[in-house]
Amino acid sequence: MNATVLFVCVHNAGRSQMAAGYLRALAGDRIQVFSAGTEPKDQINPSAIAAMAEEGIDIANNSPKVLTTEVVKESDYVITMGCGDACPFFPGKTYLDWPLDDPAGKGVDDVRPIRDEIRSKVEALIAEIDGRVEH
Repeated sequence: MNATVLFVCVHNAGRSQMAAGYLRALAGDRIQVFSAGTEPKDQINPSAIAAMAEEGIDIANNSPKVLTTEVVKESDYVITMGCGDACPFFPGKTYLDWPLDDPAGKGVDDVRPIRDEIRSKVEALIAEIDGRVEH
C-alpha cells in the first residue's frame, strides 16, 4: 500500500505547492500527494511557479484547495508549514511541522532558497517513508 502525504500551509499557494511538486517528481507513483490550505488563495504564487520551473517541475496548472477533514483522514503523513492551530489533528497520523519562510510577496530570487530547503526536506521525507514501507 502506498503512503499518502498531505502538505498544509495557510494559502496553499507557495510552500505546500512546491513540496507537493517535488514529492510527485521525486517519488513518482510510490507516494500519493495532497496539498491544501486553511485559507487558500485564488492562484499559485507566480514566484513559486517560476522557481519550480527552473527545476523542471510544472506547478502552474495546480489550484489552491481548501483543507478538509476528509483529506486529513486519508493521509498517513500530515506536514504543516505555519498553519498552527488551524490544522485538524487526528490520532494515528505522522505529523511533521516544517518551519519555512512564506514566499508570498517575494520575488523568485528570494523564493529559490525556500524551494531548495523544501527539496531537501522532501528528499529526507521520501527516505523516511521508504524506510518504513516493506519492498
